[in-house]
Amino acid sequence: MSTATESRQQKVIDELKGFIRKVLSEPTTAARCMEIAREYRHKQGAREAMAREISAQTIVRIPEEHSDADEIFLDLIEDVLEDEEALY
Repeated sequence: MSTATESRQQKVIDELKGFIRKVLSEPTTAARCMEIAREYRHKQGAREAMAREISAQTIVRIPEEHSDADEIFLDLIEDVLEDEEALY
């Protein structure tokens, strides 16, 4: 693996660690993120709207230019929503 690839992977890991730390320090954050995601899920431009609202209403900050870690977080939210739908 190249040094550039390793460096990029470490950056993503560090971002995810910071995010997880925020979520664990504020117990309502995860629930609020999911509420926002449910609200915007089926709307046009849902992913961008979710990111914008999560940034506005929680301690999680997702910039307009999503990093790899931001994309992973949004992918995980969508996965959880799909799991919820599968249960019903």
